[in-house]
Amino acid sequence: MTRKEPVITIDGASGTGKGVVCHAVAKKLDWHLLDSGALYRVLALAAQKHSVALDNEAALRVLAENLDVQFVAAEASTPPDILLEGQDVTETIRTEKMGNAASKVGSLPEVRTALLSRQRAFRETPGLVTDGRDMGTVVFPDAEIKIFLTASPEERASRRYNQLKIKGIDVNLNDLIEELRERDIRDQQRAVAPLRPAEDAIIIDTDHLNIEQVVERVMLEVKKVFPAIKA
Repeated sequence: MTRKEPVITIDGASGTGKGVVCHAVAKKLDWHLLDSGALYRVLALAAQKHSVALDNEAALRVLAENLDVQFVAAEASTPPDILLEGQDVTETIRTEKMGNAASKVGSLPEVRTALLSRQRAFRETPGLVTDGRDMGTVVFPDAEIKIFLTASPEERASRRYNQLKIKGIDVNLNDLIEELRERDIRDQQRAVAPLRPAEDAIIIDTDHLNIEQVVERVMLEVKKVFPAIKA
């Protein structure tokens, strides 16, 4: 039987901090990183670019199968730039609009199937840390460590509100809370790969934890499974 490279999945709803935590853990381990949500955001942007409706499942499947996306890391210590058809879209896909659009295309079964093999191809030596919503339940059900981060909609909206304010973007906190609740319902109730923890996932409530504390908590689990790791 062929040995597969180890995987750590970190799932959770939008705003739980999983992206930052994944990057920090991957950096500590010097492992590869998969931001699965970025793929759906890029697909949503590609749909907008090519005038494909977000509910046109057949057309979105074809678009996903032929998605011209690249993750280009200038250096190992920084997140990669994301290119769509050769154009840097790293910042463009991080808007609330693209996040909501990604949630819509991600609810379509044919789209998720089309992107499945592409996500699994990120599993390379020495190991992979993944960020998503169905990494531990669907994409990498055999992962050695499965983490599921939670936080209340109010806490997540507050974090996002502060991030946007720092960037000089005017936003309404109550609107953010409502948008997050709507996304949670959509993600939890979709027919394929709904947002939920794997049965063997370790659940971490991040409401009263900062990023460093969450990373430390994850690394404790890593060292239990991989005691030889000194990170």
